[in-house]
Amino acid sequence: MKKGEDLESPLLPDDGEPAPAGDKGSAYALVCALLASLTSVIYGYNRGVMSGAQKFVQADLGVTDGQLEVLIGATSVYSLVGSLAAGWTCDRAGRRRAVALAAAMFLAGSAATAAANGYAALMAGQLVAGVACGFGLVVAPVYIAEIAPAGSRGFLSSIPEIAGNSGILLSYVADMALAGLPATLSWRLMIGIGAVPPLFLAAAAALAMPETPRWLVLHGRPDEARRVLARTSGDAAERRLQEIAATVREASSKGAGGEPAAAAGVWRELLLRPTPAVRRVMVAILGLQVFQQASGVAAMVLYAPRVFGHVGITSDRAVLGATVLLGAAKTAAIVAPLFLADRLGRRPMLLASAGGMAASLLVLGLSVRAPPPAAAAAVTWWAAATCVAAAAAFMATFSLGFGPVISMYGSEILPLRLRAQGTGIGTAVNRVMSAVVGMTFISLYEAVGMAGTFYIFAAAAAAAWVFVYACLPETKGRSLEEMEALFDDAGAKQPSPRPTLT
Repeated sequence: MKKGEDLESPLLPDDGEPAPAGDKGSAYALVCALLASLTSVIYGYNRGVMSGAQKFVQADLGVTDGQLEVLIGATSVYSLVGSLAAGWTCDRAGRRRAVALAAAMFLAGSAATAAANGYAALMAGQLVAGVACGFGLVVAPVYIAEIAPAGSRGFLSSIPEIAGNSGILLSYVADMALAGLPATLSWRLMIGIGAVPPLFLAAAAALAMPETPRWLVLHGRPDEARRVLARTSGDAAERRLQEIAATVREASSKGAGGEPAAAAGVWRELLLRPTPAVRRVMVAILGLQVFQQASGVAAMVLYAPRVFGHVGITSDRAVLGATVLLGAAKTAAIVAPLFLADRLGRRPMLLASAGGMAASLLVLGLSVRAPPPAAAAAVTWWAAATCVAAAAAFMATFSLGFGPVISMYGSEILPLRLRAQGTGIGTAVNRVMSAVVGMTFISLYEAVGMAGTFYIFAAAAAAAWVFVYACLPETKGRSLEEMEALFDDAGAKQPSPRPTLT
């Protein structure tokens, strides 16, 4: 930000200084981002594979519906533990070693689950895999945010979201391909295939992926950081190194310390005694994570067939086709932030996403209202078509911004000394909200009706739009070292009566 520049409000994007030519994303940074995103592919595969494997698990091991529900639901709890532990691990062991550890846990979890001969062994395998999922959700965004040049960080930070959905798709393909085998073999192969990609990821982390320059500077290894920056930032490497070093010195002068050994100090600075800038950053991160799940995306992913059945779609083939349409819409729309986040900015994409989600959820609620008893077949058909179209529009607009952009935004606005553990806290809040929505959807629509439930979700999406508009400054084109000053200015210079984060 130029000296003396008046940031009247975060309501208008601030492009900041143009990135120098050498600061554009290099092929090396892209390769590093792709390798780190393998954690998201593996996470997506582990998340989706049980949808097709569960009936074979029940047939082979005699697992009851209640046990299966606990088995699948417990993965979210385990991932909560993993996301909290990942931040500490990233700070202590390094971002690259955290990626390798996540790969090792994915490998162990998939192998143990596939080899299970009873319910207790299944739970043990899913425990390891669930913790690995939590690690994967944290380490990839942190690594990519710190390895990427400022001019291409939005592009590179969108890759994990695409990778995660690709992993889910791969799990569905594997389930379909192996479904014809005997029950005792099919589910073991479905899950066991998930142990293969972690082998490649572990090898990549050990042999090809560098440590991030910011972690290296934080731990007193500037020469190594300079070599990494020379490959990711080109001519801007020395300038970037000086910016990172200045940030580390400032953190030390504030008592944060150059080493992240005092984990209690990090937690105190994040939650108990944050500076005004850090408080605004944490409110932004936690608010985005809450609103992402409060809009009901987990309910749509988990209960789409039930919603479609509510409007009279009873054919298994029709329900499957409608559900595939939702998945296709969600996956296709994720590509947009990959190319637009660094051109349009984060705020415009989040605002467009929240507005589209609110509108589509409102239409979805109108479509699932109970029709009059004497409704004509044409009316029922219209309601079903509108329901499917609105659900697909919701999934697409979610992927336009509130899917990938909030992880991108959250990982880049946190100060270096707090980035890993702050990302872990945000991911933990996301997992809790996802579990709450997923576990209360049926009770909610039985209490207020299916239409009323989607009206509530629409209201949450509208509130998310207001939150983004009022509270989030633009970060496009800014280096990670500028973020804390940006959020300081966002509170200090924002005029009344517009709301601030204090």
